[in-house]
Amino acid sequence: MLSIQSTEIQQTKVKDLMIHAEKVANVQSQNPLEHALLVLVKTGYSAVPVLDSDFHFEGVISKTMIIESILGIERIEVEKLSNLRVKSVMEKEFPTLNKEDGFMQGLKVVVDHPFVCVVDEDGYFDGILTRRAILKRLNQYLHENFYQNEQSQG
Repeated sequence: MLSIQSTEIQQTKVKDLMIHAEKVANVQSQNPLEHALLVLVKTGYSAVPVLDSDFHFEGVISKTMIIESILGIERIEVEKLSNLRVKSVMEKEFPTLNKEDGFMQGLKVVVDHPFVCVVDEDGYFDGILTRRAILKRLNQYLHENFYQNEQSQG
């Protein structure tokens, strides 16, 4: 039976797995949707964090949110892209983590999100924790602690 108790994986912190803010594509809440869509398309991401001018985390914007905001009854209203601001479309209720949060807390949150923003106690954006980073660490742990034991016993 698989058991993850008092192990090095539980001692892993979000800060050990996160991508730091300076390497994360983002947009500002005052940007027009046109800019946000360009960032999303150019980076290939489906969603990015939204920050204010002081780099505080405000929410997340996605391609889907942008497209839904410009859909009219009979056509796509492309002209809205330059008139609407990111803050009017973004998802404001989005979970966050702290750098000192543990692996298990990160795992619980990324089950429902491909990434989660990491913020400090003042709401300053520190980076993101991706589902990929969590799964890579879990895979490494399982291989080191369980698959090697099975091979040595078999």
